[in-house]
Amino acid sequence: MFSVLAHRTYRHLFLAQVIALAGTGLATIALGLLAFEIAGSDAGAVLGTALAIKMVAYIGIAPVVGAYADRLPRKSLLVAMDVVRAAVALVLPFVDAVWQVYLLIFVLQSASAAFTPTFQATIPEILPDEDEYTSALSLSRLAYDLESLLSPLLAAALLTVISFHWLFAGTSIGFVVSALLVVTAALPHRTAAARAVESVWRKTTRGARIYLRTPRLVGLLAVTLAAAAGSAMVIVNTVVIVKGMDGSQEDVAWALAAYGGGSMLAALLLPRLLKAVSDRTAMLAGSVVLAAALSLFGIVALRSGGAIGWPVLLGGWLVMGLGYSLCVTPGGRLLRRSSTDEDRPALFAAQFALSHVCWLIAYPVAGQVGSLAGMGVAFASLALLAIIGVTLAALQWPKMDPVVLVHEHPELPEDHPHLLEHGSGAHRHAYVIDELHGNWPGRA
Repeated sequence: MFSVLAHRTYRHLFLAQVIALAGTGLATIALGLLAFEIAGSDAGAVLGTALAIKMVAYIGIAPVVGAYADRLPRKSLLVAMDVVRAAVALVLPFVDAVWQVYLLIFVLQSASAAFTPTFQATIPEILPDEDEYTSALSLSRLAYDLESLLSPLLAAALLTVISFHWLFAGTSIGFVVSALLVVTAALPHRTAAARAVESVWRKTTRGARIYLRTPRLVGLLAVTLAAAAGSAMVIVNTVVIVKGMDGSQEDVAWALAAYGGGSMLAALLLPRLLKAVSDRTAMLAGSVVLAAALSLFGIVALRSGGAIGWPVLLGGWLVMGLGYSLCVTPGGRLLRRSSTDEDRPALFAAQFALSHVCWLIAYPVAGQVGSLAGMGVAFASLALLAIIGVTLAALQWPKMDPVVLVHEHPELPEDHPHLLEHGSGAHRHAYVIDELHGNWPGRA
C-alpha cells in the first residue's frame, strides 16, 4: 500500500490531503463547541442547519466544476480553493451570531465543493496503473480514518491548554500547507475531451446521468444514505449527548475518537476482507450494522428518557464507525470501474454531489428531530433512514455484477469504429455508460 508514496507527485498530493484533513477535523470539533457557545441547548439544531448548508453548497457547486473540469487550470483552482478555506477558518472564531456561522460555512464549503472532486479525479491520471490506484484509494481512506481518530485526540490535548477558538487557527494552517504542497506537485496536463457541443444543462448533468444509469452506483448511493444516517447522528449530536451527561470538551473529543477508531479498524481489515467477499457484500454489511446500532440506541434512549451511559456511547460509536467505513471505503473502486478516463471527473463530481444529498436529508433529521423530540426519536428516525438505504441497495444492485457485459448496437452502422474494434452483432467488453452506451443492458 505504501509503495505508491514513492511517486513524488502523488506523495505531495497525499500529504496535502492529510494535512488539510487534520485541519478540517479540528474545525469540526470547534464548530460544534462554537454552536453550543452561541445557541446552548439548541446547538444540535444550529449545527444541523449549518451542515445542511454545507450540503447545499456541495450539491450545487460540484456538478458545475465537474462539467468544466477539463477547461479549468487545475493547479490554480486547487490552490485558490485552499486559500479561500484558510481565510474563512481564520474568521470563524470571531463570529457571535448564528447567521454569520451559516454565511461563512457556505463560503467554506463552496470552496471544498470545487476542491475535493477535482482532487479526487486527478489521482487516476497521476496513477494510471490499476494496482497503484487501488493502493492510493486505500491510503486515502486510511487518511480519513486517521483524521477521525487523531484529530479528536489532538483536539482533546489542545483543549486542556487553549480555548476551542484557537482550533480554527490550526484549520487555517492546514489549508495553507495543503496549498503549498499542491504548488510543488507536477500535475499532468489535461486536454478537453472532443465531444459534440452540449448545452450547459446537459454538460452539468452528464456525470449524474452516467451515475444514475449504472446499477452498482445506484446501489452505492443507497448505501450512502445508510452511511449518512449513522454519521449525521454522530457529527450533529455527540456534543449535545455528552454535554447532557455534564461531560467536558475533552469528553466530546474522546467520543468522536471512538467513532474514528471503529472506522480505522474497518479500513485496516477491508483489504483482506475484499479479497474474500464482493464490494456489494461488504457495503451492505456496513449498512446493516449502522441500521442495527441506530435502532438499539433508539430503544435504549426511548426507554431511559434520553439517558445514554458513557460506556454504551463509546462502544456504540465505535461500532457505528466500523459500519460507516464498510459502507464508504470501496466506493472509489466502483467509480473507476464505471467510467472512462474522459468522463471520470464528471462522475466523481456527481458522486460528490449526489452522495451529499443523503447528508442533506440526514443532518436536519439529526439536528431538528433531536432538538424538538429528543434523542430517542432522532435515533429511531435515522434508523428508519438507514433501513430504507440498505433495502434499496439490496434491490437495485444486482448480486451478479460483472465488469464485462454482452450487448449489441443495432443503431450503429456496420462500419462504425466501435463495431470494427469489438465485432458486429452481440459482442462483449468492459461496459460503462458513455456516448455509445446510453443504458445498462437489460434496463430501459
